[in-house]
Amino acid sequence: MDAALESDAAWVARRLREADTAVAFTGAGMSTASGIPDFRGDDGIWETEFDPASFHRDRFVNDPAGFWRDRVRLQERMFPDGVEPNPGHDALAALESRGVLDAVVTQNTDGLHREAGSDRVVELHGNAAEVVCEDCGARTDADPAFEAVRAGDAPPTCEDCGGLLKPGVVLFGERLPRVAYSEANRLAGDADVFLSLGSSLTVHPAAGLAGRAAESGSLVVVNFDATQYDDRADRVVRGDLAAFLPEVEKRAKRV
Repeated sequence: MDAALESDAAWVARRLREADTAVAFTGAGMSTASGIPDFRGDDGIWETEFDPASFHRDRFVNDPAGFWRDRVRLQERMFPDGVEPNPGHDALAALESRGVLDAVVTQNTDGLHREAGSDRVVELHGNAAEVVCEDCGARTDADPAFEAVRAGDAPPTCEDCGGLLKPGVVLFGERLPRVAYSEANRLAGDADVFLSLGSSLTVHPAAGLAGRAAESGSLVVVNFDATQYDDRADRVVRGDLAAFLPEVEKRAKRV
């Protein structure tokens, strides 16, 4: 790690130690080191492989079988074999376990924060490993639904009531879950330090959490590309999260 990033890591670690409330907000860049592709940008899968309109709420309602066949293809592209938490996820879990970090708010649906050991995780866009019944609301493991679609049984239905199953994620055209967004908004307002990690900060309303945090605390943006909130941040870091966050975690141990 070069001297500039080491200085950034030391600064962030110091601010985390001094904070009464510290929150991490993570986007797609948090998980690219785990082999999960980015969605946006010139090389993102929305630009190169899939049409976002195929995963809109209207498509799900009007063509559930076709939606689900495309959803299985997307799932296989998003989560190739061997996906697991990277050192950045592990570092956030370690910071939380020592009481340095209070919560993780994530735009990601991969579940890697929980797998790494983070306990307080607010999943703004849901979890791709789950499905939810449109009729009875039962939330279950997604694997049987994916297997049913692969076997030609699309769309999958609820074993309990026969209702249509929906992926446990927020589709285009849907609102964020009220409870999750309310908790995330409160955390952003309470945070003395708010780390925006690997998010382009372009998808609203989630991106607005960075602006809310900047109003009352210290905003830190760690992202390879510029964001619209960089000029409101106390620190902007251009670095690899899988390398940067372990350095922050190591330095946060020092008293």
